[in-house]
Amino acid sequence: MNFEHSFSDGVLTIFLAGRIDSGNAAEVERCITAIREANPAAAIVLDCEKLEYISSAGLRVILRCKKSVADTTLVNVSPEVYEIFDMTGFTEMMDVRKAYRVLSVEGCEVIGQGANGKVYRIDRDTIVKAYLNPDALPEIHRERELARTAFVLGVPTAIPYDVVRLEGGGYGSVFELLNAKSLAKLLATGEKSLDEAAKMSVDLLKIIHSTVVKPDSMPDMCAVALDWADFLKDYLESALYEKLHALVEAVPVDHHMMHGDYHIKNVMLQNGEVLLIDMDTLCYGHPVFELASMYNAYCGYTELDHDMSLRFLGIPHEDAVAFWEKSLRLYFEGADEETIKAIEEKAMIVGYTRIMRRRIRRNGFESEAGRAEIENCRRHLAELLPKVDTLLF
Repeated sequence: MNFEHSFSDGVLTIFLAGRIDSGNAAEVERCITAIREANPAAAIVLDCEKLEYISSAGLRVILRCKKSVADTTLVNVSPEVYEIFDMTGFTEMMDVRKAYRVLSVEGCEVIGQGANGKVYRIDRDTIVKAYLNPDALPEIHRERELARTAFVLGVPTAIPYDVVRLEGGGYGSVFELLNAKSLAKLLATGEKSLDEAAKMSVDLLKIIHSTVVKPDSMPDMCAVALDWADFLKDYLESALYEKLHALVEAVPVDHHMMHGDYHIKNVMLQNGEVLLIDMDTLCYGHPVFELASMYNAYCGYTELDHDMSLRFLGIPHEDAVAFWEKSLRLYFEGADEETIKAIEEKAMIVGYTRIMRRRIRRNGFESEAGRAEIENCRRHLAELLPKVDTLLF
């Protein structure tokens, strides 16, 4: 018996196959031991994709392998074999990972989109978030934990129940959302008016922002925004940069939850209930940072290219701007127009800081459109920063 294997960066991967039982367990162990001795490794991965069955004799081989190399992991375990590991308590003793079923999103409707992936409707009951990063498993597990945290704290959200491999590469998270439609879809089809959708969006946003989280459960958005500001040190006049840095630095720590990428493609309506999706950007901080993200989604990113509103949100630019304005007035219901305008300018400062940094990091100076967007952000910041003495409201 000679299992295939690979060795890279101190990790030895051995590809188990067929059946491992009392008839061949000793031979299997000799093979694994020979491979291990020829490839001294800090960690061993036993790939079980082609493993059909394992008996108690085979389990003892695995146990002795783990005893020799503590960091031993089982991956791509079929449901049938996983059940054996689970029933015998192996899943409590070591890392045993099920094989992921393969799913295709080709031809599926895109119903949501965020910074790290797209959300597709697979069928009437199911949606899947396809991650842009082909090695997204750590992101997926992190987002699942964030979603659980939000759900337990009372924020209405969908919890992923499965992880899949996508045809063509990459991974996705599967959610059950029966007949759910995004606010973007409801607006585009005329099923909801701007006023109705804005009210739903703001009501959910207020629930999110009223929720207090533990500091170590998610990122601090103020610290992230300070990094954005510091990035612009070499791209803004010194007085503007110093003012920007001081404004962001002066925002106190606020442990209220934020979504971080809140817009109409990340809010779903299911059987009359409004739900939040795309939870990988969940964080905590002052609402000015959330409003900045919203301003960018509805106004900032599309300011120089109005067609982008249709491409991204599915609604015309003028409707996106109107949605932002309605949302702002609903969020600060009862505030006068002067107060609303002042709050919007605070959000715009953070928003244009983020857009400018993003564009520069994406080689913006190398294209005419990029240079125009960078200069537009610089112009807005030069106009707004001298007028604003605090980002708080």
